[in-house]
Amino acid sequence: MRGSGSAAVADQVVETVELYRVAMPLRSPFRSSRDRTVVRELILVHVIGDQADGWGECVAPSAPTYTAEYACGAAAVLTEHLLPRLAGGRCPSLELAGRLAPVRGHPMAKAALEVAWLDAELRAACVSASEWLGLRRSRVPAGVAVGMPGDAPPETAAERDRAVDALLEEVEGHLAAGYRAVKVKIAPGFDLAPLVALRDRFGPALDLGADANGAYTRAGAEALVALDDLGLAYLEQPLEPEDLLGSAALQRVLRTPVCLDESLSSPAAAMLAFELGAGGLASLKAGRLGGLVATLRLAEWASSRGVGCRAGGMLETGVGRALAVVVAALDACNVVGELSASDRYFAEDLAGPFCLDEGQLSLPPGPGFGVTPFLDVLRERTVARQEVRLA
Repeated sequence: MRGSGSAAVADQVVETVELYRVAMPLRSPFRSSRDRTVVRELILVHVIGDQADGWGECVAPSAPTYTAEYACGAAAVLTEHLLPRLAGGRCPSLELAGRLAPVRGHPMAKAALEVAWLDAELRAACVSASEWLGLRRSRVPAGVAVGMPGDAPPETAAERDRAVDALLEEVEGHLAAGYRAVKVKIAPGFDLAPLVALRDRFGPALDLGADANGAYTRAGAEALVALDDLGLAYLEQPLEPEDLLGSAALQRVLRTPVCLDESLSSPAAAMLAFELGAGGLASLKAGRLGGLVATLRLAEWASSRGVGCRAGGMLETGVGRALAVVVAALDACNVVGELSASDRYFAEDLAGPFCLDEGQLSLPPGPGFGVTPFLDVLRERTVARQEVRLA
């Protein structure tokens, strides 16, 4: 696999890095077992070099509910700890991870910086990310993640019935629009009923997955065994990210692949998890793994061990979606992810936009990752801006 420097990138000096804290209203609230998102707050990293500039998106959410990282904290880590280690602005993107390694954790902040740095190098060389990686696909099948209906978990049978009806209606609309796969958020008390209803309505041909975001305990995971007869493509992150032994025990009794997401905080963490048998499928999110280089490392390892992969999404704008679509085009990604069109989440995207075409999304043609924020939208949605001089 390319991406190890076999395709030329430009040697340039990064002079300035701008950080934009951006607030993007969602078309409608998105609810998982962990939280409810109305406005997607994120950090954009703008790397300005002496030959070209580049963009990266930090996918850390507003609050530390998905992982320990959150947007404001990521901005602080970038300005106070990561960028000072890059003083002078001379560091090839492939060496960035090593330079930043003394700062423990914070993979989302590191990923945004690495991707922006690489984007600038590729743009300076007039090389697209697809060319640099030697990708064979120019389009990838689009899936869609569907949050739990309502503002709070249903507590009564009537509320559950209404929630299931709302879910069926929403999924029907997505399938009519051309989406190839559906991932549904579940939680204790809202798991078997909605998934059975989806199978009854749309049949076994529906490519259907479920995502619990770590909402179950080992004791409560017995309820998940009942999902095994529904022919799910995967069951994503049923237990807490740290409970790898519990996840391994669950995978041993399930035919359905357990897809690990939050558990995969780095390639090393992912390799340990799969060596322990904690799952059979990896959710590849470059923002969560620490960057594209880390993602390539895990993808190659997974392919060599027969571990399936799928590209995951994190309510990104077009800047982050460009990276996710590139990841989805890796040969290792053999299961459809939940990468959807821009209009799924935003009335007006920050970049792109990404449009559904016969159930697929096209990779940006480049150079770099092929997208630049619309400056008028960026100005309108920016809450705060910082500038750090490196050279």
